[in-house]
Amino acid sequence: MRLDRFFSEQTAYSRKEAAELIRGGAVSVNGAAVRKPDTAVNPEADEILLRGKPVLYRKNRYILLHKPEGVITASRDRTQKTVLDLLRPEDRLPGMVPAGRLDKDTAGLLLITDDGQLTHKMLSPKSHAPKYYLAALRDPFTEETAGMFRAGILLREGASEELCLPAESAAVAPKLAVIELHEGKYHQVRRMFAAAGNHVEKLLRVQIGAVRLPPDLPAGSYVNIFNKDAESVLKKSHISDVCAFVMQNYSSYWINGGK
Repeated sequence: MRLDRFFSEQTAYSRKEAAELIRGGAVSVNGAAVRKPDTAVNPEADEILLRGKPVLYRKNRYILLHKPEGVITASRDRTQKTVLDLLRPEDRLPGMVPAGRLDKDTAGLLLITDDGQLTHKMLSPKSHAPKYYLAALRDPFTEETAGMFRAGILLREGASEELCLPAESAAVAPKLAVIELHEGKYHQVRRMFAAAGNHVEKLLRVQIGAVRLPPDLPAGSYVNIFNKDAESVLKKSHISDVCAFVMQNYSSYWINGGK
């Protein structure tokens, strides 16, 4: 791989900017200064330094973001703030896109990555990553609602009808429930509860597969995670384990249904 290409893929520098840094003597490879942008390097074996600091090679990058309400899941938008606008400049690398979507009025876990293969697996109907939501409700959650979700509830809007896949759900407080989805219809959780005669007051995605939203990660903040952790989005968790995680880690506001 060319040295300037390595920098354009692994940092926020463009290829032109990387070439200027290299020609200016800011880069060394295996202890020797290099001034030619087309110098061949082996990213997995060579030690590459920029101004004395190592630039580590990662084939793919994964960001775990706590998306706040009011921010849209998109790469760019002319009028609204997007999840990529929340990233520091050095993390806005080529190819980084949201893996799936999270509604504007819903907060919680979102993965941003340049790993197209993992994103495809997450969204493919054959291996759709299970997603777990914590919903604060207007009315108490009932076993009747759980049965409707488990059977596959029908969503009606005007003349159109959509049948949802069977979904597991469980109460963690009278007006607080966890729901597991294996698909991603528009505003699905809110529409499912509305079809059951209830209303979602607040919604948080707490988990995708086996990857959980860190309870101490503030809304709008994010952390970089490794490939092996990101791939855990394809694993399934039992809803009882998710409920236990919610009960142990989330604030009294959520546990008390917003009271």
